[in-house]
Amino acid sequence: MSKPSKIQIKYVSSDFTIFDLTNKSWEKADAKVVNKYWSGKMAPAGRQFKARLLWSDTALYIKFEANRAEPLVISDKPDLSKKTLGLWNRDVCEIFIAPDKNEARKYFEFEVAPTGEWVDVALDATSGERKSDWDYKSGMESAVKVTNDKIVMTMKIEWKAFGKAPKAGETWLGNIFRCVGKDPDRGYLAWSPTMTKDPNFHVPEKFGKFIFQK
Repeated sequence: MSKPSKIQIKYVSSDFTIFDLTNKSWEKADAKVVNKYWSGKMAPAGRQFKARLLWSDTALYIKFEANRAEPLVISDKPDLSKKTLGLWNRDVCEIFIAPDKNEARKYFEFEVAPTGEWVDVALDATSGERKSDWDYKSGMESAVKVTNDKIVMTMKIEWKAFGKAPKAGETWLGNIFRCVGKDPDRGYLAWSPTMTKDPNFHVPEKFGKFIFQK
Protein backbone atom coordinates (compact mmCIF):
# COMPACT_ATOMS: atom_id res chain seq x y z
CA MET A 1 0.00 0.00 0.00
CA SER A 2 1.65 3.23 -1.14
CA LYS A 3 1.72 6.28 1.10
CA PRO A 4 -0.57 9.18 0.14
CA SER A 5 1.19 11.80 -1.97
CA LYS A 6 1.77 15.09 -0.17
CA ILE A 7 3.52 18.39 -0.71
CA GLN A 8 4.58 20.78 2.03
CA ILE A 9 3.90 24.24 0.58
CA LYS A 10 6.33 26.81 1.99
CA TYR A 11 5.20 30.32 2.93
CA VAL A 12 6.66 33.54 1.55
CA SER A 13 6.04 36.82 3.34
CA SER A 14 6.43 38.98 0.23
CA ASP A 15 4.63 38.65 -3.09
CA PHE A 16 6.62 38.74 -6.32
CA THR A 17 5.85 38.99 -10.01
CA ILE A 18 5.15 35.69 -11.72
CA PHE A 19 7.19 36.87 -14.70
CA ASP A 20 10.37 36.73 -12.62
CA LEU A 21 11.05 33.05 -13.31
CA THR A 22 14.32 33.03 -11.35
CA ASN A 23 13.10 34.91 -8.30
CA LYS A 24 14.96 33.85 -5.14
CA SER A 25 11.66 32.91 -3.50
CA TRP A 26 11.43 29.80 -5.71
CA GLU A 27 14.53 28.41 -4.01
CA LYS A 28 12.49 28.06 -0.83
CA ALA A 29 10.02 25.68 -2.48
CA ASP A 30 10.56 21.93 -2.43
CA ALA A 31 11.01 20.51 -5.95
CA LYS A 32 8.56 17.66 -6.30
CA VAL A 33 9.63 15.31 -9.11
CA VAL A 34 6.79 13.90 -11.23
CA ASN A 35 8.15 10.86 -13.06
CA LYS A 36 5.21 8.50 -13.52
CA TYR A 37 2.35 8.21 -15.94
CA TRP A 38 -1.28 8.20 -14.71
CA SER A 39 -1.02 4.39 -14.76
CA GLY A 40 1.88 4.29 -12.31
CA LYS A 41 4.34 3.29 -15.04
CA MET A 42 7.65 5.18 -15.05
CA ALA A 43 7.88 7.90 -17.70
CA PRO A 44 11.07 8.49 -19.69
CA ALA A 45 13.41 11.17 -18.32
CA GLY A 46 12.66 13.46 -21.25
CA ARG A 47 9.03 13.74 -20.17
CA GLN A 48 9.51 14.12 -16.43
CA PHE A 49 9.08 17.43 -14.65
CA LYS A 50 9.37 19.16 -11.30
CA ALA A 51 6.69 21.18 -9.55
CA ARG A 52 7.34 23.87 -6.95
CA LEU A 53 4.56 25.46 -4.87
CA LEU A 54 4.63 28.52 -2.62
CA TRP A 55 1.96 30.50 -0.84
CA SER A 56 1.63 34.01 0.52
CA ASP A 57 -1.15 35.88 2.30
CA THR A 58 -2.63 36.77 -1.07
CA ALA A 59 -1.84 34.01 -3.58
CA LEU A 60 -0.67 30.54 -4.57
CA TYR A 61 2.41 30.26 -6.76
CA ILE A 62 3.16 27.24 -8.96
CA LYS A 63 6.27 26.58 -11.05
CA PHE A 64 6.64 23.71 -13.50
CA GLU A 65 10.12 22.81 -14.76
CA ALA A 66 9.58 20.29 -17.56
CA ASN A 67 12.18 18.38 -19.50
CA ARG A 68 11.99 18.75 -23.26
CA ALA A 69 13.17 15.89 -25.48
CA GLU A 70 10.66 15.93 -28.36
CA PRO A 71 8.92 18.46 -30.63
CA LEU A 72 6.40 20.68 -28.87
CA VAL A 73 2.71 20.12 -29.56
CA ILE A 74 1.47 23.70 -29.44
CA SER A 75 -0.76 26.21 -31.21
CA ASP A 76 0.83 28.29 -33.95
CA LYS A 77 -1.55 31.17 -33.16
CA PRO A 78 -1.79 31.41 -29.35
CA ASP A 79 -4.22 33.92 -27.85
CA LEU A 80 -3.24 34.84 -24.30
CA SER A 81 -6.09 37.32 -23.83
CA LYS A 82 -8.59 34.63 -22.87
CA LYS A 83 -8.73 31.00 -21.74
CA THR A 84 -7.96 28.44 -24.44
CA LEU A 85 -10.52 25.64 -24.39
CA GLY A 86 -9.10 22.35 -25.63
CA LEU A 87 -5.64 23.29 -24.41
CA TRP A 88 -5.43 19.85 -22.78
CA ASN A 89 -5.17 18.31 -26.24
CA ARG A 90 -1.69 19.82 -26.65
CA ASP A 91 1.40 20.07 -24.43
CA VAL A 92 0.37 21.40 -21.04
CA CYS A 93 1.00 21.26 -17.30
CA GLU A 94 -1.98 21.24 -14.96
CA ILE A 95 -2.88 21.48 -11.29
CA PHE A 96 -6.20 20.48 -9.70
CA ILE A 97 -7.02 22.01 -6.31
CA ALA A 98 -9.82 21.14 -3.87
CA PRO A 99 -9.90 23.72 -1.03
CA ASP A 100 -12.18 21.57 1.18
CA LYS A 101 -10.36 18.40 2.21
CA ASN A 102 -13.73 16.85 3.12
CA GLU A 103 -15.12 17.33 -0.38
CA ALA A 104 -12.55 16.47 -3.04
CA ARG A 105 -15.22 16.36 -5.72
CA LYS A 106 -15.48 20.18 -5.76
CA TYR A 107 -12.23 21.41 -7.24
CA PHE A 108 -10.56 23.85 -9.60
CA GLU A 109 -8.40 23.12 -12.64
CA PHE A 110 -5.62 25.37 -13.91
CA GLU A 111 -3.48 24.74 -17.00
CA VAL A 112 -0.55 26.47 -18.67
CA ALA A 113 1.09 25.66 -22.01
CA PRO A 114 4.59 26.37 -23.35
CA THR A 115 3.02 29.19 -25.39
CA GLY A 116 1.71 30.91 -22.25
CA GLU A 117 -1.87 29.92 -23.07
CA TRP A 118 -3.98 29.05 -20.05
CA VAL A 119 -7.24 27.53 -18.86
CA ASP A 120 -9.16 27.87 -15.59
CA VAL A 121 -12.36 25.99 -14.77
CA ALA A 122 -14.40 25.21 -11.64
CA LEU A 123 -15.60 21.60 -11.38
CA ASP A 124 -18.29 19.93 -9.30
CA ALA A 125 -18.70 16.15 -9.33
CA THR A 126 -20.65 15.85 -6.08
CA SER A 127 -23.74 14.60 -7.93
CA GLY A 128 -21.78 11.79 -9.56
CA GLU A 129 -21.71 13.68 -12.86
CA ARG A 130 -18.87 16.15 -13.46
CA LYS A 131 -20.09 19.69 -14.16
CA SER A 132 -17.70 22.28 -15.56
CA ASP A 133 -18.13 26.03 -15.08
CA TRP A 134 -16.40 27.43 -18.16
CA ASP A 135 -17.40 30.99 -17.20
CA TYR A 136 -15.27 30.78 -14.06
CA LYS A 137 -12.74 33.61 -13.88
CA SER A 138 -9.85 33.06 -11.48
CA GLY A 139 -7.73 35.99 -12.62
CA MET A 140 -4.74 33.63 -12.84
CA GLU A 141 -1.47 34.89 -14.27
CA SER A 142 1.02 32.75 -16.20
CA ALA A 143 4.52 33.08 -17.61
CA VAL A 144 6.78 30.76 -19.62
CA LYS A 145 10.30 30.30 -20.90
CA VAL A 146 11.23 27.65 -23.48
CA THR A 147 14.78 26.50 -24.22
CA ASN A 148 16.18 23.58 -26.22
CA ASP A 149 15.88 21.09 -23.37
CA LYS A 150 13.60 22.71 -20.77
CA ILE A 151 10.21 24.38 -20.43
CA VAL A 152 9.56 26.58 -17.40
CA MET A 153 5.93 27.58 -16.76
CA THR A 154 4.60 29.52 -13.78
CA MET A 155 1.18 30.42 -12.40
CA LYS A 156 -0.04 32.85 -9.77
CA ILE A 157 -3.58 32.40 -8.46
CA GLU A 158 -4.99 34.77 -5.85
CA TRP A 159 -7.00 33.24 -3.01
CA LYS A 160 -10.15 35.05 -4.11
CA ALA A 161 -10.24 32.53 -6.99
CA PHE A 162 -11.03 29.82 -4.41
CA GLY A 163 -13.39 31.88 -2.26
CA LYS A 164 -11.11 31.31 0.75
CA ALA A 165 -7.49 31.49 1.84
CA PRO A 166 -5.65 28.70 3.67
CA LYS A 167 -4.39 28.96 7.23
CA ALA A 168 -0.99 27.72 8.32
CA GLY A 169 -1.15 23.97 8.93
CA GLU A 170 -4.26 23.53 6.81
CA THR A 171 -4.51 20.74 4.21
CA TRP A 172 -6.09 21.12 0.79
CA LEU A 173 -6.28 18.34 -1.81
CA GLY A 174 -5.27 18.09 -5.44
CA ASN A 175 -3.08 16.65 -8.14
CA ILE A 176 -0.46 17.76 -10.66
CA PHE A 177 -0.16 16.62 -14.27
CA ARG A 178 1.60 16.96 -17.58
CA CYS A 179 0.36 16.08 -21.07
CA VAL A 180 3.17 15.74 -23.62
CA GLY A 181 3.72 14.40 -27.13
CA LYS A 182 1.50 13.06 -29.88
CA ASP A 183 -0.63 9.94 -30.24
CA PRO A 184 -0.08 7.04 -30.30
CA ASP A 185 2.73 7.74 -27.82
CA ARG A 186 1.19 10.70 -26.00
CA GLY A 187 2.20 10.86 -22.35
CA TYR A 188 -0.04 11.64 -19.37
CA LEU A 189 2.05 12.15 -16.22
CA ALA A 190 0.52 12.39 -12.76
CA TRP A 191 2.08 13.31 -9.40
CA SER A 192 -0.48 11.03 -7.73
CA PRO A 193 -1.21 8.34 -10.36
CA THR A 194 -4.94 7.92 -10.96
CA MET A 195 -4.59 4.22 -11.91
CA THR A 196 -7.52 4.26 -14.33
CA LYS A 197 -7.70 1.89 -17.31
CA ASP A 198 -7.47 4.76 -19.79
CA PRO A 199 -5.80 8.14 -19.15
CA ASN A 200 -8.02 10.15 -16.81
CA PHE A 201 -6.96 12.99 -14.52
CA HIS A 202 -10.40 13.63 -13.03
CA VAL A 203 -10.17 11.15 -10.17
CA PRO A 204 -10.64 13.06 -6.87
CA GLU A 205 -10.24 9.84 -4.89
CA LYS A 206 -6.56 9.86 -5.90
CA PHE A 207 -5.87 13.47 -4.93
CA GLY A 208 -2.79 14.03 -2.80
CA LYS A 209 -2.38 16.47 0.08
CA PHE A 210 -1.25 20.08 -0.17
CA ILE A 211 -0.11 21.12 3.33
CA PHE A 212 0.42 24.83 3.95
CA GLN A 213 3.44 25.53 6.14
CA LYS A 214 4.38 28.79 7.82
